[in-house]
Amino acid sequence: MKQSEKLLSKIRGLTDAIVRYPLTVTFLLAAAAVNAFDISTDRDYSKILVTYVVGAFLSVVFQAVYERYWKKLSARAVLMGAATLLTGGYYLIIIPAPRLGMEIGIRTSVALFTLLIAFIWVPVIKSRITFNESFMAAFKSFFNSLLFSGVIFGGISIIIGTIDQLLFNVDYTAYSHAANIVFILFAPMYFLSLIPVYPGESEKTETQEISRFRDVHIEKASHCPKFLEILISFIIIPLIAVFTVILIIYIFRNIGGLFWSDNLLEPMLVSYSITVILVYILASRLENKFAVLFRRIFPKILVPIVLFQIVSSVMKLTGTGITHTRYYVILFGIFAAAAGVLLSIIPVRKNGLIAAMLIVFAVISIVPPMDAFTISRISQANLLKNLLSKNGMLENNQIKPNSSLSEKDRKSIADSIGYLSMMEYTNKIEWLPDNFKINEDFYSTFGFNQYEWTGTVNQSIYLNIERETPLDITGYDSFVYFNVNIPNNNANAGICKIVKSGKTYNLSKNWTQDQCEIKVTDANNQELISFSMRQSFDKFNDYYTNKGLISVEQATFTTENALAKLTFVVQNLNIEKMQTPVYYGADLYVFVKIK
Repeated sequence: MKQSEKLLSKIRGLTDAIVRYPLTVTFLLAAAAVNAFDISTDRDYSKILVTYVVGAFLSVVFQAVYERYWKKLSARAVLMGAATLLTGGYYLIIIPAPRLGMEIGIRTSVALFTLLIAFIWVPVIKSRITFNESFMAAFKSFFNSLLFSGVIFGGISIIIGTIDQLLFNVDYTAYSHAANIVFILFAPMYFLSLIPVYPGESEKTETQEISRFRDVHIEKASHCPKFLEILISFIIIPLIAVFTVILIIYIFRNIGGLFWSDNLLEPMLVSYSITVILVYILASRLENKFAVLFRRIFPKILVPIVLFQIVSSVMKLTGTGITHTRYYVILFGIFAAAAGVLLSIIPVRKNGLIAAMLIVFAVISIVPPMDAFTISRISQANLLKNLLSKNGMLENNQIKPNSSLSEKDRKSIADSIGYLSMMEYTNKIEWLPDNFKINEDFYSTFGFNQYEWTGTVNQSIYLNIERETPLDITGYDSFVYFNVNIPNNNANAGICKIVKSGKTYNLSKNWTQDQCEIKVTDANNQELISFSMRQSFDKFNDYYTNKGLISVEQATFTTENALAKLTFVVQNLNIEKMQTPVYYGADLYVFVKIK
């Protein structure tokens, strides 16, 4: 009987969540439908999908605002309309972009994180319920929904696999569709069903019985389970203490040099700060000695450690400029230091101030003009401009190639232009060539190869031609698919014979120590035309691409004389610079025309 009651309680919780968050349910249904189309049609609906996800987050925050400050249905309708308008505004902002690049992705992720913190904090602003209780309720709900969703998806996957093996073939997309329903639709709604209704404006007109029932529900949702208390107090806190001792010893031993240049330490310190603040909030209502000592001591330890990290990060800006990652490291360091100070002086029940401060910092990081991306773009563009001016490479907003730069300046220029290209900022810099492409135009623009400063060590290049791309065969007599590998011990090898007008010609590969020539010869072994494959490999020697794809134009090479014409189209290419000698390999088509 108990099990059936629990099941009915879960179902009632889900139906109550649907009534409580109708706009959120609408956005989630739309997101699941769009993702289903994406899975089935293999078309890109990512912008619409992300828009609906943003709408779902906005709608839950506005529902929390309504529950805290209003009780009239008209206010709820206005807030739902505002959430819808903001969602539409977000879509209008991202729709002009050719794709969801890194900048849009990070801005959106930070915005969603901000909305999540607001969802936890807003219901308890100036409330008798603390932020610590709201955070614990959300923390438990998240992992409960994750566990349930994982188990459900695992069970569905087993059923699909069994049907596929024993009864009939099941399309492979069935797993994706199952994951879509479970993780986009069920998981968020189950999470919301576990979030209690906190005291708000409506409480003023409620009976004492309803108020007591609400308090019992909140206490149950925010209570720290015994296993979590043991995990936090007797495992996580002691581990943090040991790590802190090791960290402090390392800082004191290396404060004269290595600490300020150790790039591995920066993400470690950021992770440490996040862990300390998170554990502090989770342990805020625990009264055992480990938790109490942690709350008293660790905020004070956090402050000097984070200050060291901020100074170290700022010192690294001199030669590298600001990137969005370094911006976030420094900004979070400032937040963590301020949080450490606040946690050292304010009562535990006032921890909501940390949430408010985190929201402010997150908004600053994504809203121009002080956001991470505007600052990093300006910083990297100025750094690059100064380097070019220093080396006499910039005159009248025109770049002059220069091959006689120091290794340090080459690396700095390559790093800056690499970052600007990765973030798709090159078209916003007026003194860079129009439609500058780093993988094609770097050498001709700057006068040296992008990775020349590395000494061609630890670099591998893998490229493929874009799929489903037609090749023009007009005017050629024959074409053949073959491969090239350098180095190769063979002196020569035939590819095929070509017959035209009763005459036979040979297409062959001829190797030397680090070369491979493709030749066309007649029946008397007289050469008509040849092409060195190293020309194609050298073009891609410093190639940079996120997707590893090249267009037909980039993959095509042609040589022609009065006797014949050869055109090569690379299908895939591999360069392994870690090997000695360097390995070059490619599969390609060659089109042959005998004149």
